[in-house]
Amino acid sequence: MSIAAAPAFDGKAFVKHLSTAPGVYRMIAADDAVLYVGKAGALKNRVSSYFNATPKSARIMAMLAQTARMEVTVTRTEAEALILENQLIKSLKPRYNVLLRDDKSYPYVLMTQEAWPRIAMHRGPRAIPGRYFGPYASVGAVRDTLNLMHKLFKLRSCEDSVFRNRSRPCLQHQIGRCSAPCVGLVAARDYAESVRRSGLFLEGRSDELSEELAKSMEAASVRLDFEEAARLRDLLQSIRSLQARQYVDGRAADLDVLAIAMHGVTACVLLLAFRDGRNLGTRAFFPKTNGSENAEEVLAAFVSQYYGEQTPPREIVLDRDIPDRDLIEHALSSTSDRRVQIKCNVRAERAGYVDLARRNAELALAAERTSHAAQHARAEGLRELLGLDALPSRIECFDISHTMGEATVASCVVFDAQGPVRGQYRRFNIAGIEPGDDYAAMHQAIERRFRRAMEEGGVTPDILLIDGGAGQVAQARAVLDDLGVEGVALVGVAKGPERRPGEEELLLPDGRTVRPGAESPALQLVQQVRDEAHRFAITGHRGRRQKARNTSRLEDIAGIGPRRRANLLRHFGGLGGLKAAGVEEIARVDGINDALAERIYATLHGLDVPDKPTERQPTPSGTTEPTGNARSEG
Repeated sequence: MSIAAAPAFDGKAFVKHLSTAPGVYRMIAADDAVLYVGKAGALKNRVSSYFNATPKSARIMAMLAQTARMEVTVTRTEAEALILENQLIKSLKPRYNVLLRDDKSYPYVLMTQEAWPRIAMHRGPRAIPGRYFGPYASVGAVRDTLNLMHKLFKLRSCEDSVFRNRSRPCLQHQIGRCSAPCVGLVAARDYAESVRRSGLFLEGRSDELSEELAKSMEAASVRLDFEEAARLRDLLQSIRSLQARQYVDGRAADLDVLAIAMHGVTACVLLLAFRDGRNLGTRAFFPKTNGSENAEEVLAAFVSQYYGEQTPPREIVLDRDIPDRDLIEHALSSTSDRRVQIKCNVRAERAGYVDLARRNAELALAAERTSHAAQHARAEGLRELLGLDALPSRIECFDISHTMGEATVASCVVFDAQGPVRGQYRRFNIAGIEPGDDYAAMHQAIERRFRRAMEEGGVTPDILLIDGGAGQVAQARAVLDDLGVEGVALVGVAKGPERRPGEEELLLPDGRTVRPGAESPALQLVQQVRDEAHRFAITGHRGRRQKARNTSRLEDIAGIGPRRRANLLRHFGGLGGLKAAGVEEIARVDGINDALAERIYATLHGLDVPDKPTERQPTPSGTTEPTGNARSEG
């Protein structure tokens, strides 16, 4: 019995029931996948334009042919519709919208959200609570900014593990770059004020900060607090000297310049950024156009999506006009609580910036297209080597990393036709195996990845690369066979006899072992994927190992507060020395009695922990502290 096809979507009937209010519309396919998200000042007028007799592009016609239904959301204003559209595009990633690819590789300045915030460079997902300023074009730009921040506001830069265990100020305090909150040389209120002012500076609000400092300096003089007045005066002079240099250099204080270059449906948006007169450099973005060849449309989508996540500067200069420029300008102004101007057709100095951005966009696009061509050639070479019918659309590679069996981590990286798909990378913390057993680690990682895919109907790769020899490949093959995974070409990547790049041996699915050589495009692609898996595994392993060493098992022992922990680590030169010590040696440390020494030894060596005494024991200062379940602060 044949099944009747689903009826085509009747757009004209749908439009009859729409209002002319502003809002957002969504085109949805028969499988409930969102095809397109759009905004409208008048929903009825905008949606009806899709279903009239006006000729439309092939992209729009393909989208309409797949549309099974539509949904709308009415908003109060068109600006609200723009904001909602950006949120939906980010979360739903519709097939036919221009998408700004998430790129976590750019560095940021991070100000942590703690009692004593630290300021540092951050790269990667924003998992640490705090405020993120940027992104910056390069690590050098971040370091210059941090150097300036430490000189002006003296915020700490040390990791929490160091901060908690300091007993005297470090070198940063001695050279005037930190106020030493670790040892209480600055009041909490004063440090919080420095944090607030540094936030103003990083947001590009130097004028507001200068006015505030001038008023605070005058107030300190009135109450005869001349030391505070002098400190504020020096800070104010430093900031004003920076502002003066801005005007001498002729640079705009708070400005972004955007230019776009396109070749077919491939686009590059080049951003040239200035903050407080400091040139933060250029950044090239390659948005996913999803078939759009209209540069103005792509640039408009980029502006609304990018500044929906980043704080916009006061002035945004474009190399061309874009649709809904006034609306986007109004929406950005309302969300940032200050006036944001979007300009095009500029003159003089700004025209020079636009020309610079445009030329860099064209160069970046040409380099990207060359890179894509090379990537395609490598993929074609790998297809021929493995005898595949089509180019691989998904390649995964697994690698194992540990240090003598400690903190074993497995990585899984993903590549598609364009290169790495970092949002789909995965790490697996390996547990329950003999330390250093790479075969068991590989078996566990492969099983966890593919068992979930088989149970939940997830995607599987065309090619599965295993960084290792026949043993690791055999583990992967056993897992795939047990789970009934088919259609995956399994390839092992073994180092050559001299372990030199280019001499790798590939264990092919048919059992052959080949050495393609350094000139082989297929091997170059395999090396690229393998090296990325190795980097990702090493990074995860180091992070897991460092976390274990920073927090240490000492923090889990009742009666060990920051002071005793610092005494122990200082006495033995670190956790390694402490683990090598006997109970008698541990008991010699100031503030550690015999019972506590036994608990420390047992915890560090995985032994049964002795019952905890309830008496109070002397601390280094001669006071007493409980040794029960409550954790002491030393």
